[in-house]
Amino acid sequence: MSDKILQISNPVLSISNLSIAYGKDKYAVKDVTADVKRNAITAIMGPSGCGKSTLLRAINRMHELYPNIHTQGEIKLNGESIYGISTTKLRRKIGMVFQRPNPFPTMSIYENVIAGYNLNGSKLKKSEKDEIVESSLTDVGLLDEVKDSLNKKGNFLSGGQQQRLCVARALAFKPDVILMDEPTSALDPLSTAKIEDLLVELKEHYTIILVTHNMSQAARISDNAMFMYLGELVEYDKTKVMFTNPKDSRTEGYLTGKFG
Repeated sequence: MSDKILQISNPVLSISNLSIAYGKDKYAVKDVTADVKRNAITAIMGPSGCGKSTLLRAINRMHELYPNIHTQGEIKLNGESIYGISTTKLRRKIGMVFQRPNPFPTMSIYENVIAGYNLNGSKLKKSEKDEIVESSLTDVGLLDEVKDSLNKKGNFLSGGQQQRLCVARALAFKPDVILMDEPTSALDPLSTAKIEDLLVELKEHYTIILVTHNMSQAARISDNAMFMYLGELVEYDKTKVMFTNPKDSRTEGYLTGKFG
């Protein structure tokens, strides 16, 4: 493997020779190989259209929702191919938080947290649901703010609170990995800081993979960082090393603002 690609022992995820094309020969991701460190925040950076979000969505097979997708290569979660796991089960193990806060508008805060269980037809006792809701909202620091409003719709909350509710919804299944696609780009600076603090706390129990355009955010909170360009994984290293001593001239150009 290239000296520009970080070596990880006992990774939670292993991506091997992954290529993804939209239609015939329109490759969004080209031959990416990388392992992801357990209980850490890994940032994926790069200019618009470089394949960051496609790579992220491939990790729980959400990219397959798009038509005419062709995927080659392998992704393993804890040593098991994700292609041998049903998408329903896989998305319990690998949760997703999107760019814009998206609580289900017809559901209460309580119902939003356990939506995945209800949508999958899981039969839970009221006491089990209560426990999941309480622990998930506690984990995102939201319980005290909403405990008297659990039956209100989630969209009455502020943007930052809505995004934390979406994180709580992802945590309800106790996933191994949480994917985040620019989760703070629609938030104000104060809400962004709260989400960043939350992610640093959550990595004690979860692995977080974060697509971000915000280089200072990657520098602040990620442990490791990938730089993608034109579908390729150009460089992957410990964040501090990449920001202070990038090995590839394209990485340096991006980090110093020469393009992006």
